Amino acid sequence: MTLALTHVTKRFGNTVALDDISLTVERGEFICFLGPSGCGKTTLLRIVAGLELAEEGTVTLDGRDLSETPARKRNFGVVFQSYSLFPNMTAARNVGYGLECRKRPRAEIEARAAEMLRVVALSDHAHKLPSQLSGGQQQRVALARALAPDPDVLLLDEPLSALDAKVRESLRLEIRDLQKRLGITTIMVTHDQEEALTMADRIVVMDTGHIAQVGTARELYDRPASKFVAEFIGRMNVLPLDGGRFAGRPVALPEERQGAKLIGIRPEDVRLHAGAAAAGEGLLPAKLRNIVYLGNLAHLVLDVEGADNDIVAEIPGHAFRELANAPQIAVELPRETIKVLE
Repeated sequence: MTLALTHVTKRFGNTVALDDISLTVERGEFICFLGPSGCGKTTLLRIVAGLELAEEGTVTLDGRDLSETPARKRNFGVVFQSYSLFPNMTAARNVGYGLECRKRPRAEIEARAAEMLRVVALSDHAHKLPSQLSGGQQQRVALARALAPDPDVLLLDEPLSALDAKVRESLRLEIRDLQKRLGITTIMVTHDQEEALTMADRIVVMDTGHIAQVGTARELYDRPASKFVAEFIGRMNVLPLDGGRFAGRPVALPEERQGAKLIGIRPEDVRLHAGAAAAGEGLLPAKLRNIVYLGNLAHLVLDVEGADNDIVAEIPGHAFRELANAPQIAVELPRETIKVLE
């Protein structure tokens, strides 16, 4: 099913929560709405679900306008941040609840609940109450319940945020694998960039009610369209230029971008030179201000001579051991790794 949002706008009083949002989600695609708190991502998901109404614009599914279709009739599966399981029902009863509401035959409900619990690897827990399940198991029951009615679209509202880090990491892979196997069109809201980068086919980065950029994980990381996206996806050194110079020294830029005023460079792309090699042309003299040594990696904060901005570099642990006692250090910003942020 192809889901299309066209010029969707939503206000709460004088606050514009969503401003002219247009987006197409293709059949079987996994999309993440990613952004900080208050950017509009949850409001947009609720409009897709039919839990909020857009003041302007349309939501269509395979060309069918859903504006007048209430949430209960959209055949969308929804999994919320809180599991919202019925505490007095077994896992199997919780999974089959949506089918009970649709007045399906008892035998069909039981068979479908058993199938969905098998899909989420919880067959052995069918007769347990939610209180007898771990947080990760409860979230898998919630996911099975959303999938049981065979929805056209699956909507996930920060479904992993209440879980601890290790369980979250495991469930990310489980949910992504399940979505691929079922081929179900899926939209997930998250504020966790690692979650989005790990799970999504495409990521919709949102900022104050607008779409800042849409792309694959690699597109957003390698070619951020703005300072906001560059800083929100991964880590980025954002450096101002004055006449093509940083800290009073020229920065090598592509010919067509010579007038750039703001550039970015990822910490892993920053090159460091020590000792005699630190005196070369085009290098920025620097001092180590802070070090986080992780064994295999070292995160370094460098105070660049004549600059108001620190530069963060990420280097292999063995390279840091060679650098730690160097009398001189210099920073190189390789031309091919610089991103112009306009």
